[in-house]
Amino acid sequence: MELAEEPLFNRLGESNLQLLVDRFYDLVFENPQISHLFKTDKAVIKEKQRLFLTQFLGGPPLYSSQYGHPQLRARHLPHTITADDAVAWLSCMSTAVSSLSIEPDLKDELMERLIPTAMFMVNRE
Repeated sequence: MELAEEPLFNRLGESNLQLLVDRFYDLVFENPQISHLFKTDKAVIKEKQRLFLTQFLGGPPLYSSQYGHPQLRARHLPHTITADDAVAWLSCMSTAVSSLSIEPDLKDELMERLIPTAMFMVNRE
């Protein structure tokens, strides 16, 4: 019987996840395409993303225990999100992922998980 692969969260590690979130939002808050989508407290936004990514990548269900089911699409519906916005978000995330001192395969796997999720948030032509 084959053992299940260790969750991406475990292979990435909490410190790399925190670095990823910090570097990602440094880019997002400066991005002219999408910065307007992030209007609330930056510390709160970063912490929610850290909790969500922990859970999304196979770690403990920190987001759900604090905020309930992620309901990503429903939570993002009040915001106009175009395909260009999703691409800008992914560009910031790709830059942040690339900056981490982790194996290239792990970087690729991380982006493979995030791309369809980002595109799923698109809710306007």
